[in-house]
Amino acid sequence: MSQEINNREHRQEILRDLIMQLHEGKSLEEVKPIFEKHFKHVSASEIAEMEQNLIMEGLPPEEIQRLCDVHAAVFKGTIEEIHQDQKEKIENQPGHPVTFLKKENEAIEALIEERIRPHLEAFKGDDSQENILALREDFNLLWDVDKHYKRKENLIFPFLEKYGITGPPKVMWGVDDEIRENIKAVQRMLADYRGEKEELIQKIEETLGQVKEMVFKENSILLPMTLDNLTEDDWIKVAEDSDEIGYCLVEPDEKWVPVRVDVEEKEREESSRAGYVKFETGILSDKEISAIFNTLPLDITFVDRDGIVKYFSQGKERIFARTRAVIGRTVENCHPPASVHVVKKVVDDLMSGRKDNEDFWIRMGDKYVYIRYFAVRDENGEFLGTLEVTQNIQPIRELEGEKRLLSED
Repeated sequence: MSQEINNREHRQEILRDLIMQLHEGKSLEEVKPIFEKHFKHVSASEIAEMEQNLIMEGLPPEEIQRLCDVHAAVFKGTIEEIHQDQKEKIENQPGHPVTFLKKENEAIEALIEERIRPHLEAFKGDDSQENILALREDFNLLWDVDKHYKRKENLIFPFLEKYGITGPPKVMWGVDDEIRENIKAVQRMLADYRGEKEELIQKIEETLGQVKEMVFKENSILLPMTLDNLTEDDWIKVAEDSDEIGYCLVEPDEKWVPVRVDVEEKEREESSRAGYVKFETGILSDKEISAIFNTLPLDITFVDRDGIVKYFSQGKERIFARTRAVIGRTVENCHPPASVHVVKKVVDDLMSGRKDNEDFWIRMGDKYVYIRYFAVRDENGEFLGTLEVTQNIQPIRELEGEKRLLSED
């Protein structure tokens, strides 16, 4: 047993050293022979552990993110097939979230190879309006990966974090955001094309390469990692919340039926009865409270004093995606790595009493989104948590004159 531990520690040291050599400027060609000398195969869990250790040692997630494509290229073709038994079980469960994520990845690759690349080759030969329009349609379709990434980030990452795997999700989320920005950049360049042909071709090639690299990382690293760690009850929750975010390029053709259900959870649901909550100004049932919050024309999220998400409302027109998987998750892990420092500053200012609220407003398509953060304190001024209130105020901004009569309809 001790030799097994020592061997694993030794492998981790070698993996870490290879990544640091890349970090210090060595080329892929220089590092790959060293890797091949020491390894025939590497498991997804070892890669995840290595990334986690580097982050804990102080290497920023953004730095590992910068190296992510490089070390994926080193590991490609060597990822050990150590999940075969579980893989076969999953493949025998049609509609399972992992099965469908892989199906989406197949559709993404098919879109790139069978449609975008032929259109790109046509554009290289002739940057006509027809070829530009074809690429615009292609990249509008490719933007569907946003839903694929959101399901991954908002449904799967919280469970990995629950089991102590925080490094790889942070790195992957950062790369997801880069891909999103690159797709948007290509869309803008195509919409306002002014002859910058080579620059556009280079940007498209870069973006397609990133998307395909992410497919590889998910199939070879992320999804095996989830199969090693998530329970069937976890997957039930992932499946339940997936419809809210939506799907990428293809729609599920059948619903996943788990081998078993969480019997204890089922019994709790069947035996629960609606209680009442007494306020200073009245009494409401839990059903009434939930309906009231969900009827408000705004989104509410509450984070407790320890930075844990405890509640969010579920109005008809949510502005930002929320799933039940965020409950119990730290608020920092609910935001992309690039914006975590802003979130921390807001919470620190409210908790310390330097501020009672902080406001932001941004444009999102045809919406004008007003985001407000409030310090929630008890009657003695003790900080209880942070309340986020988000509302589309575009209809309010468009109001003019007065309305004193009932609408006819």
